[in-house]
Amino acid sequence: MMGAREDEKVFSTKWAEANDVEVTVSSDILDESTYHLLEGFDGLSLQQTMGIPTEMYQRLQADGFKQIAQRSAGVDMYDLAEAKKSGIAITNVPAYSPNSVAEFTVGSILNVLRHTQAIQKRVSNHDFSWDGSIMSKEIRSLTIGVLGTGRIGHITAEILHAFGANVIGYDLYKNAAAEKVLTYVDDFDDFLAQSDLITIHMPLTEDNHHLFNEETFNKMKPGAYLINAARGGIVDTEALIKALDSGQITACALDTYEKEMQYVTKNWKDKLLEDDVFKALLERDDVLYTPHIAFYTETSVENLVYGGLDACLSILTKGTAKTIVNP
Repeated sequence: MMGAREDEKVFSTKWAEANDVEVTVSSDILDESTYHLLEGFDGLSLQQTMGIPTEMYQRLQADGFKQIAQRSAGVDMYDLAEAKKSGIAITNVPAYSPNSVAEFTVGSILNVLRHTQAIQKRVSNHDFSWDGSIMSKEIRSLTIGVLGTGRIGHITAEILHAFGANVIGYDLYKNAAAEKVLTYVDDFDDFLAQSDLITIHMPLTEDNHHLFNEETFNKMKPGAYLINAARGGIVDTEALIKALDSGQITACALDTYEKEMQYVTKNWKDKLLEDDVFKALLERDDVLYTPHIAFYTETSVENLVYGGLDACLSILTKGTAKTIVNP
């Protein structure tokens, strides 16, 4: 089990004891410099935020590996076609705890609408004054667009509906259960124009990379809000900054950034942050950034570890698993 954090180790130990399987845990990610650590093992579970070299899939096959069990829902870091060609099955954990991301999303919405970041900055300077810049909107006064209405989007919509918001949804594949709490809009441009706030809950694909770009932002309702707890690559960050500068977007909450791989899960306190775009985001009062932690609850971590190791064991003992994403 590679790319493991300390908080995953207790759950891997419990799983290993329950399944009578030897599990070795390493904090190293898999790359050319760490590949030698795989020697002697039969299965592989990773928590990668970056991909692996294309030629490594063939190398894994040659060394007897049949699978990679990714401990996340997203698998956009892998070349699924190349893995399949090399006989490597990629699995994910699609439903580790949709509530965790949905709850965090709604918390981010509240923090953005209520100007929590700006207010705390004032309080830290002992400025307890009020003015229009920190006057808030109420969720129930808004039309909120949920982009992607699968497990996470559906639960997010349920919570927002309970707050009294007018919730609309856009998805190429409609979720009948979600229609109890939202109204689908069939045209994406209409969805953009109607939404006071948009929250993104879709995987990153080749088709939706930089779906939110300068053209998209200009089609949104002036002064709208954007929430992204999905994948950073869905949003063109430089275009977002321009939209914030112009006031087309009032504020945003980002739990993910398109070039986060170098930084997320690491302590960068005493290192130089060389990404000027990332620095620009972090310096803004109208951007609430969190380091890809929407999922991060005890329930989620346990389910991710168990889900990844279960899939790994299933392929090794049965030749298949329910969560293969490149069949």
